[in-house]
Amino acid sequence: MASIFIGVGLHKFANWEQMVAWFGNPDWGLGLPAPALMVLLAASAELLGGLALLVGLATRLVVVPLMITMLVAAGSAHWDNGWFAIAPGDPHTSTAKVLAMVGVPAAEKSLENSVAVGERLSAAKSLLKRHGNYSWLTEKGGLVILNNGIEFAATYFIMLLMLLMLLMLLFTGAGRWFSLDYWIARRTGLANM
Repeated sequence: MASIFIGVGLHKFANWEQMVAWFGNPDWGLGLPAPALMVLLAASAELLGGLALLVGLATRLVVVPLMITMLVAAGSAHWDNGWFAIAPGDPHTSTAKVLAMVGVPAAEKSLENSVAVGERLSAAKSLLKRHGNYSWLTEKGGLVILNNGIEFAATYFIMLLMLLMLLMLLFTGAGRWFSLDYWIARRTGLANM
């Protein structure tokens, strides 16, 4: 997770003007108030939190702002797109099928969306096979339709929550020998308290 947060934090800082515009614009962006402050908070939490996770420094403290960042991202940037980050193109293999079987209305809508995604993906593949170098285009991976749903934000939130719970229940910090928290506590005498 550290590399993901470091990467997106660096991306926000490197593309500051575009990020502020996207965070603030209500027509084609997120429409958040104080967009420069929001970008600063998100990018700082991601970059500094990712670095802290990487070295095991103040892990329990940095997990909380990262969790908040994931909740804000899920609610503001991804919620309207549903659950899936990558849109499933086959309703028969979609995980929404199980939820549809128990009567979740949004799952039925997701399955209908899967049919439409499958049609569009088939059309795109057909066009690319006919008019492009399809084998070159797909040699590094298959074509997908990006749905940009809350799946990754929710998954990262749950992973951070589990990390926080694990650290709070089992360890003092991120671990005994590989954590800067442990060595700082040992040097300052806090480890014996």
